[in-house]
Amino acid sequence: MTAVTTATAPPAAPTDTAEAELLTRVLGALLREDVVGLRTRGTLVEHPDGSWLRLPVDGGDALLLPVTEDGYQHTYAARRPLLVRESAGTHLTTCDTVLAALRALAEPGDRDGFDAFAEECRQTLATMRLHEATGEEVADALTELHGTDPADWTGLRGGLAYETLAARLDHPVYPTARGRSGLDEDQLRGYAPEFHPSFALQWLALPRESVTVAGELPDGWPTPSGLGLADLDHTHVALPVHPLTVGAPLEAALREAGLADRAVLADRGYLSVVPTLSMRTVAPAAAPSLHLKLPLATATLGLRNKRSIKPGTLVDGAAGQRLLAAVIDREPRFRGRVLHADETVYAHAGHELLAVLCRRYPADLDDCVVLPMAALLAEAPGGRLVVDHLADRFHDGDPTALLDAVLTLLFDWQTTLFGYGIALESHQQNVSLVFGPEPGDLRLLLKDNDGPRVNSARLTTKLGEDGGAWGFDDARTFGPDDRAVTDVFTTITVHLCAGAYAFGLARHGRAPLPRLLRLVRDRLTESVDRLGGDAAAVLRARVLNAPELPVKAMVTAGTLLSKERSGAADINKHYTTGPNYLLLDGGSA
Repeated sequence: MTAVTTATAPPAAPTDTAEAELLTRVLGALLREDVVGLRTRGTLVEHPDGSWLRLPVDGGDALLLPVTEDGYQHTYAARRPLLVRESAGTHLTTCDTVLAALRALAEPGDRDGFDAFAEECRQTLATMRLHEATGEEVADALTELHGTDPADWTGLRGGLAYETLAARLDHPVYPTARGRSGLDEDQLRGYAPEFHPSFALQWLALPRESVTVAGELPDGWPTPSGLGLADLDHTHVALPVHPLTVGAPLEAALREAGLADRAVLADRGYLSVVPTLSMRTVAPAAAPSLHLKLPLATATLGLRNKRSIKPGTLVDGAAGQRLLAAVIDREPRFRGRVLHADETVYAHAGHELLAVLCRRYPADLDDCVVLPMAALLAEAPGGRLVVDHLADRFHDGDPTALLDAVLTLLFDWQTTLFGYGIALESHQQNVSLVFGPEPGDLRLLLKDNDGPRVNSARLTTKLGEDGGAWGFDDARTFGPDDRAVTDVFTTITVHLCAGAYAFGLARHGRAPLPRLLRLVRDRLTESVDRLGGDAAAVLRARVLNAPELPVKAMVTAGTLLSKERSGAADINKHYTTGPNYLLLDGGSA
């Protein structure tokens, strides 16, 4: 953004609440990611009502975006839900009209991505309206099932209710996270976690020789005869299929895998399950300590972020678990404090829609409150935040003290991993908090160990084995230095698991933002100081004291641009930069 000028403020036009909320988030993301040069070509202009960003367009015209100082992920954020055409004074107050105007400024080869994102926005808007219409209904159902106080929703069964609340909350960065491509209202009501439905899985009998099985499938795994396919017990093995995958997606997958003539879909469903926050992962209603991760033919967090399961990610999840177990062996203070779901049991038939991960959780959590971090700022039945209920029970009513306890353990664990050259994709959905049973008791529970980034040189120095010894399938896992590791540490642990809560609690009035940001910095500094050595020096230089921090460019890599145009080797690890809100001198804190 360039020099400030002054002008007369254009008036703002009204719009409906859901559209306004969505458009404000969309405009903020497009500004952060410099879509069509909003960041780099825009000029700040001051009007009586505040700052506007002026983006010149062809013919001497310009688009005007009202902005406000922010500090989380970008210096500025959209202040109001509109763009204004300067010459005509035309107000663009819907995602469709705004994206059409920006599409006209994009390279011709990129315009299909704008069309796709516009459809993503339409799906998200419909889902937001559905959430608003059903909020009371779902809150009443959860209260009836689990009780009036969310702080008493215990065990992994209670955790499923927290997943429902989290699914109704917006993602801290991606503006259309509540949308799921291609699903209608009936499908959302029947299968999406925000409605807390239960449904029966479908089952597919596949030739035994076509299926790779790692570990022992869970007790009670159905045989083909148990599914009504009596003649196939000796030749086939049964795999669960999500009902939304049955039909054209499954038929295409079987053809591509060369199994169309030998696979048999059972006529009846078996095993009643409840969806978790990820939707493709479900928990048996009668045995919630087992989660089954199943591929879906939909996408979230971007058109290219498909909910299928590539066989290599199953291999990598088990490899990541082995790697973390090796660290725990070397760092005994985390035993019993950082828990891990077991992800070593899985099966697949060589296709991303023909797979299942059988995730096992620890069995001794029935008296504890277990919830994904993503649920902390969600609205609980009755209107209070989840974090307030938990603070009442476990931290004398102080949500800041609760955050302090979480950050102390989280940063200790993640900086220790950094010292081994490891950074995990342990975002808000993949880190669960385990409170209790006594006040003050806190543990972390981690899942989804695929997708880390590892400095192979640092890992070899610490553990004496190079990357090849761990059995990861994805060659992108390992690198020769700390660059990719630092990017993941910053964008996941710092931004999503710490900064998001500082800004979020401040937004909800729980504490002043400077106090919360100082808390984040202080706890991270303590962990870095405890780490010591070269790894600590890297974190001080590239995180604590860096003038800017990496920020995920999720809309660009996930939907707007092709991989060839964005240059994203991994759409979940494609970055731009933003301000460092951890700086104490002249910075956000």
